[in-house]
Formats: sequence, C-alpha cells, structure tokens
Amino acid sequence: MDELQPPHRGGPPWLSGARSRTAAAGLPWVSTAVLLVFVMVGTGFAEEGQGRRPLDLAARLLLFVAVGVLLLRRRRPVVAVATTCAATLVYLAAGYPYGPVFVAVAVGCFSAIVTGHRKAAWWSLGGLWAGHILVSHWLYRWLPPDGDRAAPWTQQGFITAWVVAVVAAAELLRVRREQWAAARAEREAAERRRADEERLRMARELHDVLAHSISVINVQAGVGLALLDSDPEQARTALTTIKGASKEALDEVRQVLANLRTPGDAPTSPAPGLDRLPELVEQAAAAGLTVTVESESEGDPAAVPPGAGLAAFRIVQEALTNVVRHSGSRTAEVCVGYGPGRLRLRIDDAGPATGGDAGGSGNGLVGMRERAAALGGTIEAGPRPDGGFQVLAELPFTGPDRDRRPPEPPEETL
Repeated sequence: MDELQPPHRGGPPWLSGARSRTAAAGLPWVSTAVLLVFVMVGTGFAEEGQGRRPLDLAARLLLFVAVGVLLLRRRRPVVAVATTCAATLVYLAAGYPYGPVFVAVAVGCFSAIVTGHRKAAWWSLGGLWAGHILVSHWLYRWLPPDGDRAAPWTQQGFITAWVVAVVAAAELLRVRREQWAAARAEREAAERRRADEERLRMARELHDVLAHSISVINVQAGVGLALLDSDPEQARTALTTIKGASKEALDEVRQVLANLRTPGDAPTSPAPGLDRLPELVEQAAAAGLTVTVESESEGDPAAVPPGAGLAAFRIVQEALTNVVRHSGSRTAEVCVGYGPGRLRLRIDDAGPATGGDAGGSGNGLVGMRERAAALGGTIEAGPRPDGGFQVLAELPFTGPDRDRRPPEPPEETL
C-alpha cells in the first residue's frame, strides 16, 4: 500500500505474494501513519456523548501502541495482532470511549490471516471479545468510570457480529489470495513448458539442418581430397558443392534463430515444406546419392498445413542424411502420399549399412519421432528383410489451423 509496486497479473499487487525483496522487507510507514491520525482524530470526535472517561495522555499512549505496532504486521503479524488486541482491551477496560481503534484491530487481524497465521488472529480477536464481555458485564463495578452500568446485550450482539464479519472477510481474502497465487503459478508453469517446447523445437531444427548439410560437406570434402591431384576439375566441383551446402546451412540456421526476434514480428522467410523436395534431391545428388521421388495423391496437397509440411520435409531430410552417412547404397526412394486429412511418407534405402549403423545411431530417429508425435502421428523405422532400411511416417492433420497455438483463457479480472 505504501510503495509503488509493478502490476501483478491475477490479483491486486498489495495482496500478491510476488513482492520484491525490498518491498517485503520494508515497513508500512505511510499506511500506519494515516491510520494513526485517523484513530487519534476520530476517537476525539467519537467520545462526545458517550459518558465515558475522557481521553488523557494514558489513552493516547494506548491508542498509539494499538496502531503503532501495526508497523510490524508484515514482518511479525502474530506480534502485531496480539499487541493490538491487548492494547485495545486495556483501553476499553480503563473506561475510555469506543471509537476507530477497532479499525486497527481489523487491520491486524487481516494481516495475520492472509499471511497464514489464522489461529493467532482467532485467539487474539477471541480474547478481545471475551475480555470485553467480562469487562462490560461483570467487572464494570470496579473499573472506571465511576457509576458505570452494565452494557446492554444489544451492544454486545453488535460487537459479536463485527468480530464475525472481520474474521469472515479476512478468511475470504485469504482464500482468494491463495487462488490468485495458484493461478499465477499455473501460468508461470505453462510459460516454462512453452519455453521448453520452443527450445526443443529449435534444437530439432538445428540438428536436422546441420546434420544434413555437414554430411553432404563431409562426403564432398572426402571426394575433393581424393581427386585433388588426379582430377582437379572433379575436385573443383566437390568444392563448389561444399560452398553451396554451407551457404544453405547458414541461411537455414539464420531462419531458425530468427525465432528469437522481438515477439510479434513477422517471419523473415517461410518455413520449408514438401515443395522444397527438389532441393533435397539436388543436394543428395551432389553427395553422390540418386533419389527417386514418387507422389501418391488421394487428397489435395495444398490442404497440408505449414506445420505438417515442415515436419514432413525434416523427416525426409533426416532420412536422406542417414542414407548418405550410414548406407553403402547410392540410391534412395521417397514416396509421398497425400490422403484426406493425413500425409504418408516412405523412404527406402537399398543398403547395406556401413559400420553396423543402419538408420543412424544419434538423435535423428528420435527427432523424427518427436516431430511425428507433435502432430499425433507415428514413425516406423527399421531394417528391411533384404538388408536395406525403411522409414514409414504417417502425419495426420485436420486443416491449416491445426498447428496454431490454442488461445489462452481470459485473464481473471475484478
């Protein structure tokens, strides 16, 4: 209430548990000073016509203690509420007039309950209530002012209702504050999950881009070194292929990393899709691999949403990379089937595997399965009976909107 706090989603900032360390460690000087002035001035007006003991220095000191201890209501809420209730009980037992001192009691009770010290608040407020009954109905004969009479039970009923209202309001505020904290924690967890998913997506993209391009570069570098002396022209061709593959890899890495741009900016270039399969075929040919592409169309290829197209492109790219790196065959077949609401891929490698690494042993197959699973699809990859290797993928989709992130629920407002 006293320090300017940044706004917190999910509840008023002065009730939020996400205060800064400086604010949490500070003392509520301003609000306590305002409350002290209100109690002191208000009690002076309230004493008129009550017929109780007039305010004197002792009364002012008791009021000062009852309000001043609320400076500790954030650091020591139990001490604050207990001292406020005790000072108020002594003030009333001394015969001083009723007045705004009960506001200080309410503030101390609220602070204790919303910070989790419910029993301390109940015991303190209950002790004040019971003490007031004892003073106003049995001990008034021996307490000032002289000639005082027992308080009417209607007055006690009003005080009882006030106590119940304070406790109920404080409990309601505590429950509401816990709900705000739970909603905030859920939102933060969801944001962390989205951040983790984005990091995983970028890691897959970088793996697929770099693994494919570096494999082509590695093969062509070996060809260039082998033919450097005997066939310089062929070595030059290999170096040209290396230059083209490295440039494309750099462009795609920049595209992936462009997702770190300012939120809300438009993408700098479209994500790759199956329309770029000819580029993969050319890159594979540069690496010495002959790729045959077949298309089976039972549906509309234009209906494939961007997310499914990107996943299919990366699956084919990773499968061809594995053929280049781990297969003794120089041929591969890619079959793309467009069905109603689904996309089927089949990549065949005639084999045999070199070095016992059929299909690869790194993260390539894991990345394929993750991409398919993200769309609700499946991947089957394994050796064929004739010694080759086959990758089968089925990617379902319902339309271009499938890959859009669902809208977040509306913010809670007061």
